[in-house]
Amino acid sequence: MSSLHTAAAHLVTLAQGSEHGGNHESLNPYLTGGGALLALLLLLWVTTRFNRDR
Repeated sequence: MSSLHTAAAHLVTLAQGSEHGGNHESLNPYLTGGGALLALLLLLWVTTRFNRDR
């Protein structure tokens, strides 16, 4: 039971130590979201091209 308490204490210390909020400097949220939107729209377009029976 002591090792569980020690592991939990280490995790709490690690979680409190993040100064930057967990975001990487090179990740732009607008670029990431735009890329995800573009990928989903491309998948939607491919799906509708192959589903010709409707």
